[in-house]
Amino acid sequence: MSLTKEEFETLEDKACELRKLTVDTVKWASGGHIGGALSSVDILTLLYYKYMNIDVRNPEWEDRDRFVLSKGHIGVGYAPVLADKGFFDKEWLKTYNHTHSKLGMHLDKNKVPGLDASTGSLGHGLPIALGMALGARLQNKTFKVYCLLGDGECDEGSVWEAAMAASHYKAVNLITFIDRNKCMIDGPTEKVMKLEPFAEKWKAFGFDVIEADGHNMYELSDAVDKALNASEKTVAVICNTIKGCGVKQMENDFKYHYASIDEATAAQCKADIDAYHKNRKGV
Repeated sequence: MSLTKEEFETLEDKACELRKLTVDTVKWASGGHIGGALSSVDILTLLYYKYMNIDVRNPEWEDRDRFVLSKGHIGVGYAPVLADKGFFDKEWLKTYNHTHSKLGMHLDKNKVPGLDASTGSLGHGLPIALGMALGARLQNKTFKVYCLLGDGECDEGSVWEAAMAASHYKAVNLITFIDRNKCMIDGPTEKVMKLEPFAEKWKAFGFDVIEADGHNMYELSDAVDKALNASEKTVAVICNTIKGCGVKQMENDFKYHYASIDEATAAQCKADIDAYHKNRKGV
């Protein structure tokens, strides 16, 4: 087992903390893409608090691991991670998406310390991440590149062009995660634009595919360990998740792709997250 019980509990506590901070950030911003942010929290937590080789004191360190948030609209859930890690003051979160804030709806690499790529237009992240991975190879660098896609984003042809190239060039220093919450802005993915058989598509493009419960730290950690040991094929980790995970009224509801939150709603969301966390600690 790749995680000790102590590591598991620490990661679970952090994920709970980050979910609640995401709720607050959406409240301060008067709206945000909360559904997909909450479904991605566990993936972000595992990468940033266990695996990624980064230096908060030196965000531009050449040998750091890179992370590309291809589903850039969930910056409202990613900015809390960067703030909590210490890349910038948490007070910045109170200005998220306000006029003149350094934290726009889609985060800007030129303004946000710790951010490796400006994203938001869907389908761009995997091509960018692949370029970073191939650049590392050309420079004889050993850093890893992690990329997180949304499943609805996989309607974009540029995703599959990058996938084809990643397989062709055997970019084993690139690990691709897909947040498979089965919802997108207009409805369930399988009604808007059918993705299944999803795993088989990635396999057909030459990837080793690992399917994992995207809210189970043990399964996610095992998947990352396998991906880090890949030597022949680049790896895609399909993370089966729940849109709005942790907040009862939002779970599996595409209507919470984007939402506004007032004080009372934020309080209920955080109460739900605490209850969800309490149950998960017994996993």
